[in-house]
Amino acid sequence: MILVLDVGNTNIVLGIYSDDELIVECRLSTDSRRTADEYGIQVKELFHLHKLSIEDIKGVIISSVVPNIMYSLEHMIRKYFHTQPIVVGPGVKTGINIKYDNPKEVGADRIVNAVAAHELYKKPLIIIDFGTATTFCIISEKGDYLGGVICPGMRIASDALFERAAKLPRVELVKPETIICKNTVASMQAGIIYGYIGQVDYIVNKIKEEMRALGENEPLVVATGGLSKLIYEESNTVDLINPILTLQGLKIIYEKNMK
Repeated sequence: MILVLDVGNTNIVLGIYSDDELIVECRLSTDSRRTADEYGIQVKELFHLHKLSIEDIKGVIISSVVPNIMYSLEHMIRKYFHTQPIVVGPGVKTGINIKYDNPKEVGADRIVNAVAAHELYKKPLIIIDFGTATTFCIISEKGDYLGGVICPGMRIASDALFERAAKLPRVELVKPETIICKNTVASMQAGIIYGYIGQVDYIVNKIKEEMRALGENEPLVVATGGLSKLIYEESNTVDLINPILTLQGLKIIYEKNMK
């Protein structure tokens, strides 16, 4: 079995693969104040809950956008799993050619998503990840990472309204039945959800224009991340959602680096 960890600003998504099957997917809150032992205890409890043994894990791979948590996580892996984890970054084989001005600026999660989508779909791609930030990654048919777009995530927008406007409440991110709303909570939900749907469709259409100018064929638009379903249901441009895209990418990169 392989343990894969996707460390985001809000959550750590933990997956366990048995051969090609994802048998466990769990979320822990990201907290750089936790020690290696605190994370180790949490992970051991998860293994116990799913009736799995830590001794069955033969390898671990991590992608992270939170540098100050990595000491605790890497120490936890070495102490409890008795192995050195692969950490996605410079020197790790991905099969993706990054065309950024400075390739080191591309977040590990975006690289992992690109690897997974390129391997799975074999097409030009626009990958949208709805996390703390909403990111758009553009991949050519031959696997070049052409660039991207970064926007504030929906939760950031919602929290900003609550924190900066004295009379506005904190709201749950659910889609109201109509965009013309008759109370403050629903009005905020409509503005955030439908506003992001419009943002996504506009950005995707502009990206497609530029991809056509570069000679690329029509791209497949893939959405992932915890809030992707909200957008997919109303979007005119998102072709499919893949909620485990990052975990699939981590497994693919692990296998590339074990050959």
